[in-house]
Amino acid sequence: MLDTIEKLLILQERDRNLQRVRAELGNIEPERRMFKAKEAGAVTGLEATKQLVRQIESDRKRLELDVEAKKSQIERYANQQLQTRKNEEYKALAHEIETCKADIAKIEDQEIELMERAEAAQKEMARQSREAEAAKKLVADQVAQLNQREENLRKELAELESNREQLAAAVEEGARVRYERLFKSKGGNVIVGIEHGVCGGCHMKLPAQILLSCRAEQEVITCSNCSRILYYTRDMNLAATE
Repeated sequence: MLDTIEKLLILQERDRNLQRVRAELGNIEPERRMFKAKEAGAVTGLEATKQLVRQIESDRKRLELDVEAKKSQIERYANQQLQTRKNEEYKALAHEIETCKADIAKIEDQEIELMERAEAAQKEMARQSREAEAAKKLVADQVAQLNQREENLRKELAELESNREQLAAAVEEGARVRYERLFKSKGGNVIVGIEHGVCGGCHMKLPAQILLSCRAEQEVITCSNCSRILYYTRDMNLAATE
C-alpha cells in the first residue's frame, strides 16, 4: 500500500472520530432541553391543577357568602313581617322569604357540585404531584448522566484534536488538499477500497485501467465517477461480479 494512502487512512479514521464526537456533543444540549421540558411539562400540569383547586375553593367561599347574605335577607324579611299590619305586605314578605330559601337550595346544590369537583381535583393534584416529583428525580439523573457524558466527550475531543495537525502534515500536500476537499463534500468516506471491481464509495464499476493502476500502487488513484481516493489490499477481490 502506498505510504500516502496509509497516512490518509489514519487521518480519515481520526477525522471520522472527530466528526462522531462533535456530532454527539452537538446533540447534548438538545437532549438536555428535552429532559428539562418533560420536567417543566409535569410541573405545568400540576400548577394548572393547583390553580383549579384554588379557584374551586374561591367559588365555594363565594357561595357560602351568598348563602349568608340570603339568610340575612330572610331574617330581615321575617322581622319586617313582625312589624307590618298589612296583609298584602305580609304576603309579599313571605314570598321574598320563600324565594330566598329556594335560592339557598340552588346554591347548596352548587356547593355539593363544587365539593365533588374539589375532591376529584385534590386526587388529581396528588397524582400529578407524585408524577412531578418522579419526573424531577428522573430528569436530575438523566441530566447528571448527560453532563458526565459531555465531559467525557470533551476530553475525547481534546485528545483527538491534539495531534490531528501532525497527522495531516505528514500527508503529501496535494493528496491532503484533495482529501480534505472530498471529506467536506463526501463526509467520512473518502479513502475507499475496491471490491469486485466497484468503488467502495459510489459502488460504480471501475474501468480496468483504474483497477490495474490501483493494484500497481505507484500513485494515488481516484474513482472516475465520484472522485474518491481508491486503495487496494491483497485480501480485496478485484474481479468484477457477473
